[in-house]
Amino acid sequence: MDLSLIPAMSLLVCFLLTLFFFFFATAKTRRNSSESGRGSFPPGPPGLPLVGNIFQLGLNPHRSLAAFSRTYGSIMSLKLGRLTAVVISSPEAAKEALKTHDHVLSARTFNDAIRAFDHHKHSVVWIPPSARWRFLRKTIAKNLLSPQNLDTIQSLRMRKVEELVSLVNQFCERGEAIDMARASFVTSFNIISNALFSVDLATYDSNSSPYEFHNTVVHLMEISGKPNAGDYFRFLRFLDLQGTRKEAVLCIERLFRVFQEFIDARLAKRLSNTEASSIDTLDSLLDLTQENEEEFTIKDIKHMLLDLFVAGTDTNSSTMEWAMTELIRKPEKMVKAQSEIRQVIGENGVVQESHIQSLPYLQAILKETLRLHPAAPLIPRKSESDFQIFGFLVPENTQVFVNVWAIGRDSNVWENPMKFEPERFLLREIDVKGKDFELLPFGSGRKMCPGYSMALKTMSMVLASLLYSFDWKLQNGVFPQNIDMSEVFGLTLHKAKPLCVVPIKKPTISS
Repeated sequence: MDLSLIPAMSLLVCFLLTLFFFFFATAKTRRNSSESGRGSFPPGPPGLPLVGNIFQLGLNPHRSLAAFSRTYGSIMSLKLGRLTAVVISSPEAAKEALKTHDHVLSARTFNDAIRAFDHHKHSVVWIPPSARWRFLRKTIAKNLLSPQNLDTIQSLRMRKVEELVSLVNQFCERGEAIDMARASFVTSFNIISNALFSVDLATYDSNSSPYEFHNTVVHLMEISGKPNAGDYFRFLRFLDLQGTRKEAVLCIERLFRVFQEFIDARLAKRLSNTEASSIDTLDSLLDLTQENEEEFTIKDIKHMLLDLFVAGTDTNSSTMEWAMTELIRKPEKMVKAQSEIRQVIGENGVVQESHIQSLPYLQAILKETLRLHPAAPLIPRKSESDFQIFGFLVPENTQVFVNVWAIGRDSNVWENPMKFEPERFLLREIDVKGKDFELLPFGSGRKMCPGYSMALKTMSMVLASLLYSFDWKLQNGVFPQNIDMSEVFGLTLHKAKPLCVVPIKKPTISS
């Protein structure tokens, strides 16, 4: 026997014994919890030794979990390696989890990429409710997302939407198709960057310098949504087998360098007193660090800026792409929406935010799009103590996922759930602000997305302006019924193949 192989064989045996120990321990814990008299553990699909149900989730776990729930019920359990997960797939169970037990389920689960640069320790998105979390959330609200601030930057949103219409008009004049997701992403991205820094940081032109920053944000969002071995087996984290943490670190380093450049330039401008400050969000955050440097630092600013860019852009663009895709597939719905918008605004007007409340069908289209294509299909939470839900025990440190995608397509909740029918929201009063648990695109409870108001304002303006100013058609050779509707699962639910559509000048009304 080759003696040089002994160390390697010993390491392999230790590794397998460790895996067996972890599997045995978790199985015993699960069995004991169900026998303790505190309630039974939720049922779920049988899994493989060691890995549990990991390989049954596939590339689209929201769909796989929805299929499992039809067999095992709206509250079911899975084993994901070392992790125990409970999946909720009905409005009633979601209400019980996110409202009744919100105090227990206000922590979030996060993958290994989020741990890069200790982002989970500084981010208002990821840290659990605490005095620190309340301070950060209040800071974001006060300096960007309060109703007063949203009104203040209304002219900024208008200007960026006008720039989008101008861009689309260029494609219209050339008779070329435009990538809908990219165009709307640039608009959302520049609304955020101007609110923060008073500059554009994204462009539709891939040859320009801001393009790299934009792509870095997109790449970070992609890798942050991908699970990896370190998430399921904690002792494997240090190996970073898929390179996820390394990629995340590189992205965050690149973004932080850009943030630091803006911070340094703004501080230098303040010291020189040669030029008036821009009075944007960065100014307000820098004021806060000077007022209370111990509680809020430059490091905190950079993590907050990262949250705002990642959470505040991709949701809007993916929703716009899905909305336009559904309308292209149902041209009669598009005509109905355009008729409503053009009747309210008139022949040569410009869409204003004040018009949106007079466009119920447009609002119904957005709700229907968010029902069928929620940007975040799974709401992740973590139980901070044992609790019971409808007689089932959920132990401490269990990952809890609310399958928003499954609830939106449940035939027990919605009539004709697979059909795009905005009219259902003209007959049924359901909101998207976390109170109606049949429709939870922004979550609910204390951990609900704080930027939902800004997202709704931006999406409404973009969609209304595109439908008002142009008619739309597919490229030659592409038929509505042949549009690829497949998805890419990640931090947000993207359309797998981008929607490229040709804008056409709207017809003028003859006098």
